Amino acid sequence: MEKKKYKILFVCLGNICRSPAGEGIMKHIISEKGLDDKLEVDSAGTSGYHDGDLPDHRMRRHGTRRDYVFDSLSRRFTVNDFDDFDIILAMDDSNYSNIMRLSPDLESQKKVHRMVEFSQKHGYDHIPDPYYMGADGFELVLDLLEDACDGLMKHIEDTVILK
Repeated sequence: MEKKKYKILFVCLGNICRSPAGEGIMKHIISEKGLDDKLEVDSAGTSGYHDGDLPDHRMRRHGTRRDYVFDSLSRRFTVNDFDDFDIILAMDDSNYSNIMRLSPDLESQKKVHRMVEFSQKHGYDHIPDPYYMGADGFELVLDLLEDACDGLMKHIEDTVILK
């Protein structure tokens, strides 16, 4: 019998900047480590503003410069995601609160974490939304997500894969 994949979900507001970037960066890390058979990644937004849209063109452009592919289609976070995913990562406190409000039970709440919990080098208390920022904002978000995704991968390797 094939072992179930460990499933990771990144969540922001509109699912067009931060969460698809987190998804793309994490997929890149997973692929480089040859762990595609063990881990699965997706992203969602707490709003349905951009359902079915590609990530923001600026985020895709900045990601391409770093050899990332951000091509997922936006979707809204639903209560079913608590059953479908093993860990749910919120980009900021507002996203965290909105996710927690939907949680059906304590077990589901234990799956929810702030992305910055896995940061290793940066001392930010959230991943800022670059939507109304310039190029520097997108670069900052990518720096923060690369750091936090590396930390998340270390956590997963230590607690999930090596179990």
